[in-house]
Amino acid sequence: MDFAAQVVERLDLLGKISDEPDRLTRLFAGQGMRRANELVGSWMEQAGMTVGRDAIGNLIGYYPGTGQKKLLMGSHLDTVRDAGRFDGALGVLLAIACVARWRETDRSLPFSIKVIAFADEEGVRYQSAYLGSRAVAGCFEARDLERADADGIKMADAIRAFGGDPDRLESYHLKADDLLGYVEAHIEQGPVLDSANHAVGLVTAIAGQTRARIDFHGRAGHAGTVPMTLRRDALCAAAEFIALVEQCALGNPGLVATVGQIAVEPNAANVIPGAAWLSLDLRHQEDAQRREARRLIRHSLELIQRKRLVKCEWESVQETSSVPCSPELSTLLRQAVLKHQPEILAMPSGAGHDAAVMARITPVAMLFVRCRDGISHHPDESVRPDDIGVALEVLFDFVSLLAKSHEQI
Repeated sequence: MDFAAQVVERLDLLGKISDEPDRLTRLFAGQGMRRANELVGSWMEQAGMTVGRDAIGNLIGYYPGTGQKKLLMGSHLDTVRDAGRFDGALGVLLAIACVARWRETDRSLPFSIKVIAFADEEGVRYQSAYLGSRAVAGCFEARDLERADADGIKMADAIRAFGGDPDRLESYHLKADDLLGYVEAHIEQGPVLDSANHAVGLVTAIAGQTRARIDFHGRAGHAGTVPMTLRRDALCAAAEFIALVEQCALGNPGLVATVGQIAVEPNAANVIPGAAWLSLDLRHQEDAQRREARRLIRHSLELIQRKRLVKCEWESVQETSSVPCSPELSTLLRQAVLKHQPEILAMPSGAGHDAAVMARITPVAMLFVRCRDGISHHPDESVRPDDIGVALEVLFDFVSLLAKSHEQI
């Protein structure tokens, strides 16, 4: 059985499941996610796994072993808007293929495997990422259930409509004592592996992340009659803030800062904007550097507020600390990589991943897979079939090495 070719074929099939007709968009608890879970669940069953869903909608396949401990593998099935086919989905399908290949060996495992297809990592629908992994790790914040999406649908209601149970999220989280670790394969989402001509790489740590929403409240007015010196333009205040965010990042090596969303009211050509809001995303491998940048940016916001006579409100959406990968699991993963390529690149991840949340309850390791030109979060996202084959071999060898080391304990 050519499992790598099967993964490629399945990525194509999964990439056609979307909430939108002309582009790939799969949102948390949406119809696209429902169809994706049904399809991926059928592939889990074909691999010999028992399949179920938890209270938030994560899809979970269970492959039994002889021991009590569990190895977790997987990634996410939700996407950004107008996404590529590989972000998240590749890790889920590689994990399923790894289990299917192990099943063909007819060998028992000294631990069981749970493949988790997380229902939300991107945070697109409710502007709060890692909903799926936070529920599994037992760090989901109940207040998030009151968040509303663009259509006014509260998260709790969306979970119920999806078949989940927002009142039982706490009872579904996994216990740390039962786990060996969590391993995630993911496209690099950057150009380093492609530039070095390496199929895969080893992740050393995942950068910490701050997400915030900033609201600007000014005063709307007629575009032709209010003098410039008397205006309280919310959009101009937001624009000044965006420029200051960029300058802060440019002056701090290793820091990346992004304003990816902005909205304005009343959004009319002849009306001074009375209100605006925007998103802010800060990331750095060192938490101290990220926190200092956050402090400086918030101070800049206060200065803009006083200067422009607008009211500014900062809402913290997410705070994720930098996460080092497990030395023990990474050593095994490194050994597996070196069986298939002569050198290995070890690198931090600037992008956030479910592994960052899972590290709260278990050791984590990550394998990066080369993506063409480093393109991600875009329809042009692409991974070579041969690289998928290498990644599958590495994961299979990793499981074999972990099984061998566990048998020796």
